[in-house]
Amino acid sequence: MAPVSAMLPRWRLYSWSISLMSSGTTLCLEGAEFQYPETGKKVLKGIDLEIRAGEWVALLGPNGSGKSTLLKLFNALLIPSQGRCFVDGMDTKDQANTEIIRSKVSMVFQNPEDQIVASVVEEDTAFGPENLGLSSEEIRTRVKEALMGTGLWEKRKHAVSSLSGGQKQRLALAGVLAIRPGALLLDEAMSMLDPASRRSFLDLVRKEHDSGRTVVQVTHRLDETVLSDRTVVVADGKIQWQGSTEGFLSLEESRLREMGFAKPPLAVLREELVKNGILPPSTKPDISEIRGKLCLSL
Repeated sequence: MAPVSAMLPRWRLYSWSISLMSSGTTLCLEGAEFQYPETGKKVLKGIDLEIRAGEWVALLGPNGSGKSTLLKLFNALLIPSQGRCFVDGMDTKDQANTEIIRSKVSMVFQNPEDQIVASVVEEDTAFGPENLGLSSEEIRTRVKEALMGTGLWEKRKHAVSSLSGGQKQRLALAGVLAIRPGALLLDEAMSMLDPASRRSFLDLVRKEHDSGRTVVQVTHRLDETVLSDRTVVVADGKIQWQGSTEGFLSLEESRLREMGFAKPPLAVLREELVKNGILPPSTKPDISEIRGKLCLSL
């Protein structure tokens, strides 16, 4: 897990006071490979992947498959050993692009402690905008917007240490949202949360996606992928499968087991309801959507 020191350059380097848009960011890998110098082993092998602006992509795969490494290429925390990575057409290998790339693409890690940098909730949320060189008024606006959006406004004066694990993860997200990036990278950001906190966090991500942001989500849980547009399965540093998430969740159980997955119960329920003509085929395997359409059909 990346320490907070790996996060700081993303924000501290900014000196301009531009207002960043929340429109989606395009991400592209062309023949991207990566190997860590200390091992010499290739973690990524010839990855070709384009993520469209405003798209929600779920990255799946076993431990050690290269998912998190791939994610870190997109905000220039890592640079491809071979091949290219582009963010809105800008090559991450060009150091002149690093600052603006990191303003466009922000990451939420598995452990919120890795990116919380202040002891008070509102001060932590203000950290990013302050290092963008924004005016005090704009900083206050962004902090309020981010904390309201993540349900933490009432705790803005509280000590970070007083927050629950789920609240700390929402605070990490608020700090990222205050920067207004075009893309959110989630590196197993919900794996340490209880089911209720996971649902709450996923709802926040859905709202950001609905507003136009690009979302790239690394997860082991298929039930966290149901709202995504596309699923990419990575194995041994290569793309093993990619396509629509609906298509992925509709694969035969045997095919999913071959890739190391089990079909989520909601996906099974949705398939049965669609097969029996109770729900339209466009229904996603999401409990709120299924419930809503069932109520309409009564």
